[in-house]
Amino acid sequence: MDRIDRQIVTLMAECGSFVKLASRFKKTTDDVRAPQRVEQVIAKVTALSQELGANPSVTEQVYRAMISGFINAELNEHAALNTKP
Repeated sequence: MDRIDRQIVTLMAECGSFVKLASRFKKTTDDVRAPQRVEQVIAKVTALSQELGANPSVTEQVYRAMISGFINAELNEHAALNTKP
């Protein structure tokens, strides 16, 4: 489990670096929140979950929590970039 935890956190760090970059290109907070895109991702990962034999409900819950956290981080980054003189 320790090895898997390390892999998961490593991948989350990689995602976080992309989130930080993405905040530079999004013009509005609505662009950051992008609820339609969130639902596309959820549909994709729950289908992938079924394909790989994982529990789709758990996958959805984990991804919704992760996406929410990344959206909050991106909103903070976006706000910081847009308040600089």
